Amino acid sequence: MAQVFYTARKTIKNLTNGGNVLLVATALALIVVNLPFLHNFYNSLWTHELALQVGRFNLFSHHGHPMSIMAFINDALMAVFFFSVGLEIKREVLVGELSSFRKALLPIVAAIGGMVVPVGIFFLMGHGSDYIDGAAIPMATDIAFSLGVLAMLGNRVPISLKIFLTTLAVVDDIGGILVIAIFYSTHISYDLLFIAALLLGILVLGGQLGIQSKVFYLGIGAFIWFLFLNAGIHPTIAGVLIAFCVPAKPVYAPKKYIKTIRKNIGYFASEDDEKLTSRTILTHAQLNWLKEIESASDKVISPLQDMEDSLHPIVNYIIVPLFAFANAGIFFGDLQLSALFHGVAPAIILGLVGGKFIGIFLFSWICVKLNWAPIPDGCNWKQLAAVSMLGGIGFTVSLFIANLSFGTGDPYMSQLLNNSKLGILVGSFLAGFLGWLFLYLTLPKEAAEPNLHEEAE
Repeated sequence: MAQVFYTARKTIKNLTNGGNVLLVATALALIVVNLPFLHNFYNSLWTHELALQVGRFNLFSHHGHPMSIMAFINDALMAVFFFSVGLEIKREVLVGELSSFRKALLPIVAAIGGMVVPVGIFFLMGHGSDYIDGAAIPMATDIAFSLGVLAMLGNRVPISLKIFLTTLAVVDDIGGILVIAIFYSTHISYDLLFIAALLLGILVLGGQLGIQSKVFYLGIGAFIWFLFLNAGIHPTIAGVLIAFCVPAKPVYAPKKYIKTIRKNIGYFASEDDEKLTSRTILTHAQLNWLKEIESASDKVISPLQDMEDSLHPIVNYIIVPLFAFANAGIFFGDLQLSALFHGVAPAIILGLVGGKFIGIFLFSWICVKLNWAPIPDGCNWKQLAAVSMLGGIGFTVSLFIANLSFGTGDPYMSQLLNNSKLGILVGSFLAGFLGWLFLYLTLPKEAAEPNLHEEAE
């Protein structure tokens, strides 16, 4: 149990710090795209082509055409993002908050409400309109930004409330993945998809046989991503499926690892003090002892945990901020104030601010009142209502779905995309501010008592 709390706290800390970088990247995009001398540079930057080519084969190509920088970010780098999400989902299911049905039920039910109600509101407002394809935009919760808001209140926030929001966002990501897989796949090439399925089968078999090599999973995974991209299935889905194939079981149990460490440290203990205190070239024997310790350290950590831990800084500090910088640029020169009051923007704003709050809180209330699951420890309904409001910070996945819905390059669709971005930014800001304000008013004025698991750490 202590390991679950440690992992949860580490994840929360990583995502909270990433939220600050994401905020800077978003602000920078809004500034750069609206500066007259940088506007054209910003827009043209994303059209340049990329290639990773061996002979005539270009990995970064779509139906024979090289990918633009924008396509590379949205289809390749975001596949890495969803790969990281897939690793997190698998860990949560195996040892985290989703491993126990009773523990997982409240955030699962809350997340379902937080997806169904916003989409329902969007459908009601957009029925028969030309922007109805964007109905899934307000269903997302941005985990980095929402946890970043919680971090502003420090230790006043109970750890159970942070874990509830984290788990809710993970379930929310599963919903987003399913929507992308079902509604944003077109012109499917079943031949390429069959080859991709065979390669996925090889990864599954490799996991069953205990293959621990990360190169094995990432190398074959790169070709699966390419096949999905060119088969008409959105390539981010490949990232999730590959993650599910990565083994969660290490080679060594901790007891065997400790035994190996003690044995090799024992060799050093028998050495002369002079050899151990002087900084000099190691003997072959000493080098071998250290290499055995290093090898044992690698074998006691599963590939899933190792990859997830290695990817966190890359995803949080490079990929997601770069995605935000490329996609959050709204040119205000083309906007009219009326865009906030009719069309796609208000449907997104109301979905994020009102729909998310009503859906998460109402479904949570029903779940607790029916005695299906308890309210998080140390929390009350006012605090849960505030966190429900924070669920309306959509941003990253909302922007991603908006690009899938309207990013065709057609001038009219480009305007819809611009208005969608406006709705996402305004809705996410309002949800974040109101959630922070409600928490500020309802949380105890002093820090919560330290959690026993935190003290044990």
